[in-house]
Amino acid sequence: MAETVTTFCRICESLCGLEVTVEDGAITRIRPDDDHVATAGFACIKGVKQHRLYASPDRLRFPMRRTGETWDRVSWESAESEIGEKVRAIVAEHGPDAVAMYVGTAAGFSVLHPIFAQGFMDGLGSRSMFASATQDCANKFAAAREIYGFPFTQPVPDVDRTECLVIVGANPVVSKWSFLQVADPKKRLREIAQRGGRVIVVDPRRTETAKSATDHVFIRPDTDVFFYLSFLHELIAIDGIDRGLVDAHTTGFDAVAALCAPWTPERTAEITGIDPATLRSVVAAFSTAGAAAMYSSTGVNMGSNGVLGFWLQEVINAVSGNLDRPGGTVVGKGIFDFAKFGKRTGTLMSDDVSRVGGFRKTNDAFPGGILADEILTTGPGQIRALFVTGGNPLLTMANAGRLKEAFESLELLVTVDIYRNETGSLAHYTLPATDPLQRADLPFIFPLVLGMQSRPYLQATRAVVEPRDDQRDEASIYLALGKACGAPIFGSKPAQRFLERMAAKHARKQGLPRPTVPAEKVLNALLRVSRQGSFKNLLASPHGVRRPDLPAGSFLGARIVTDDGRVHLAPERLMTRASSLDAEFDAARARAGRLLLISKRHVKTHNSWTHNHEEMVANDFTTNHLYLHPDDAARLGLVDDALADVASETATVRIPVRTIDDLMPGVCAMPHGWGHQHATGLSVASRTTGVNVNLLVADGPNAVDPASGMSHLTGIPVEVTPAAGPLDPTSWSGITPGDRGALRP
Repeated sequence: MAETVTTFCRICESLCGLEVTVEDGAITRIRPDDDHVATAGFACIKGVKQHRLYASPDRLRFPMRRTGETWDRVSWESAESEIGEKVRAIVAEHGPDAVAMYVGTAAGFSVLHPIFAQGFMDGLGSRSMFASATQDCANKFAAAREIYGFPFTQPVPDVDRTECLVIVGANPVVSKWSFLQVADPKKRLREIAQRGGRVIVVDPRRTETAKSATDHVFIRPDTDVFFYLSFLHELIAIDGIDRGLVDAHTTGFDAVAALCAPWTPERTAEITGIDPATLRSVVAAFSTAGAAAMYSSTGVNMGSNGVLGFWLQEVINAVSGNLDRPGGTVVGKGIFDFAKFGKRTGTLMSDDVSRVGGFRKTNDAFPGGILADEILTTGPGQIRALFVTGGNPLLTMANAGRLKEAFESLELLVTVDIYRNETGSLAHYTLPATDPLQRADLPFIFPLVLGMQSRPYLQATRAVVEPRDDQRDEASIYLALGKACGAPIFGSKPAQRFLERMAAKHARKQGLPRPTVPAEKVLNALLRVSRQGSFKNLLASPHGVRRPDLPAGSFLGARIVTDDGRVHLAPERLMTRASSLDAEFDAARARAGRLLLISKRHVKTHNSWTHNHEEMVANDFTTNHLYLHPDDAARLGLVDDALADVASETATVRIPVRTIDDLMPGVCAMPHGWGHQHATGLSVASRTTGVNVNLLVADGPNAVDPASGMSHLTGIPVEVTPAAGPLDPTSWSGITPGDRGALRP
């Protein structure tokens, strides 16, 4: 008999309300929840088809151990014992930092997963944490720590009340926003225009978001920091500064004003491609609006100056009087004051420095761009074992070819995932995790703890369906591994014993084959401690419970955790980083005639893990393409579907071409997340012919931003030529390994 269950999606920050039909323990249909208090009947194609990905015959159902090229099923007891024995030996000989962990994006969309993963590493006493944030957003965390005193203090646009929204390097119509939950972003952006406001998109491509906006301004890739400098220069020139706010709540205005003084719109136009009159018109619209907000995402984040760009954006929002203002940018309130808690306890505020390159942690994680170096560089602290949880770094991180070499040298590689992906294919053990619809949950950390919701609410969900065979939730996995590895969870033997007893009791009561952390009880305790009622009471409101709207006027002078309680407009760490801007401007001028490569999203893809279902890669969508403006394609002698070789300083890839008018001339685009040919556990995705764009990206300490740890993943100078040979569909790069004529080191 069919049953309808109400839940919410957990594959991105939209967290759309869903109604799920279950028959005989299997999901047969997912549709949007029309009655959801915030998302009101909106969901994307990935959300309503996700159950088909989870039902794949490729799903990991049992722990697996690799011996050579052979994979064998093992019991949980054997996997835990063998992993534990190896970890104990490595720690005994080389110390705890020799065991590392990489936490991927999928881990972040769960409440308990990242908590227990970190707890396991705390038990080991290892500082060697790496995270996907240094591929897409660590610049925001690094800057916020300097500006506001805590990395997770992230002001967001007050979308429903703003009169002017300037979006730089973001495409929320496809990506569904970032650092903010906004359901049905196309509709919400158009509502701004309908009430007389403006949405101005600054981007090298006329994106889906730009087509829903009132204005679009082309900008040359990786020049965002110079756009921001000129924007601030012009804002000061027209006296668009809220002197009262600046004097009462900030420090360092004179220093940052002096920094931007030389950067006139005329000077920066040479490399940004933005006409001075156009820039001044954008500044005027922003300054004269009753309330305005500036927002950016990966197009800024992943550039070579992402940390400086985001910092200057925050300065602009603040000094224009729009920070903590209705319709401007506001700082949400979660279920407790996380910034105050973090400041007091040191959570996410580590000053640990990496062995290679001397990088300070961001959000308690080292840069992913030095992970290969930390594995391959001999000496004390060399990484010899790696746990990868909820991620696929071999496909998503910089210079995947070198990272593969590093992973192959590890004494132990363990992945916790729902598939055996590219990274899992090199692992010694793959441990089968539950998917989002197999676990009880609350909205993840951004909305739950930080209140990053345009229409705040709280919701609880039980597991929609039960795990199959030996699939296990991550909290239970890391609790068991903690015992096996001699790493008590959170570094606390009493906590380990308490949770083990709780897990054993829950298993006996539910008739489960092995100890299982009772997620609902743990989540209930979190709600109780934060005075948010109970998990049971939230379940009684299946469409969610509205919370107060974004609290404009509650941040300045009240919730800033810098030592002096003020917004630091000119923090020393960022001002020092800005000292290289003249040299970087000259470098940008020198590459004025070169093609610059950016990334591009597609509505059917989500990072690297939605290609393993036939419907998601049907018809023409079996590969990624190199997108070129028609004028550039003609100049290069390329036409649609012709093969091109795309070369960076790191490598060359071979890929079919598509021309689109939406690109700025001099810019090419290539979607990331492709190149599954070496994934032995992805039977559908491995038959696609896309190439891994991140082969073109440099890694190592010289390629990582010193202030944020970010890799440079967009605005990459490349050379594009007609292909020197045929496409090799078995290769990540599309190039046959013996075809050395087209390859670079």
